[in-house]
Amino acid sequence: MIIGSEIISFDSLQSTNSHAAVLLRSSRINEGTIISAGYQSAGRGQAGNTWESEAGMNILMSVILFPYMIAADRQFVITVALSLGIRDFVAGEAKNIKIKWPNDIYAGNDKIAGILIENALSGNSIENCIAGIGLNLNQEKFTPSAGKAISLKNLTGLTYDRTVSVTRLAACLDRRYMQLRTGKTAELEEEYASHLYRLGELSWFSDKGGRFGGIIRGIDKEGRLRVERENRVTDSYYFKEIELIPLSPSSP
Repeated sequence: MIIGSEIISFDSLQSTNSHAAVLLRSSRINEGTIISAGYQSAGRGQAGNTWESEAGMNILMSVILFPYMIAADRQFVITVALSLGIRDFVAGEAKNIKIKWPNDIYAGNDKIAGILIENALSGNSIENCIAGIGLNLNQEKFTPSAGKAISLKNLTGLTYDRTVSVTRLAACLDRRYMQLRTGKTAELEEEYASHLYRLGELSWFSDKGGRFGGIIRGIDKEGRLRVERENRVTDSYYFKEIELIPLSPSSP
């Protein structure tokens, strides 16, 4: 077992990703080490967003990896593997769990988990990877700023032990990371695509050209989202080049 071989726990940190970065700079640390916190005072999400989390209620953790086997221009497969690992954990407790491209986990139409991956690159090699994970476990109420958020407790009515849950999640992540290390990238990408949120469904999107209707058809080798437009032309998009418009009464 690599991921979860060592778990370092704190009651509170500014950011588990930031603390992991400090450890990488200041000491030798084993691959798969997890930094876990009960609360983050400056937790970060994708594109500079914050991650809302009530103290002691959710999983807030970062995993340190050395994915030397993955070229920098194929780094999206790390997102693929870790997204599947989180989905495996949540799907063991609840139904209709999807991956909203590129790396959010959805239960129905609500967000239950997200990932912030920070890779240190050297040429076309990855020196190290810090994967921050926020997973809503026991929090029952979320502020409007959190968007449409939900927790496992909301879904099941159960209260989860956070320490036990971190260990179980680590096992799910480790299984997917071992697939990555052994070269099963095509298998991982195929399964990731099969679990995409709104896959094959007519949805509304927005890109630099404006709003349009389209259908998610999967991802390409660079991890770009493939969307078939109403004119049957399929375009591929990097993160932030396209937005999936949230479902509303007027949406398809």
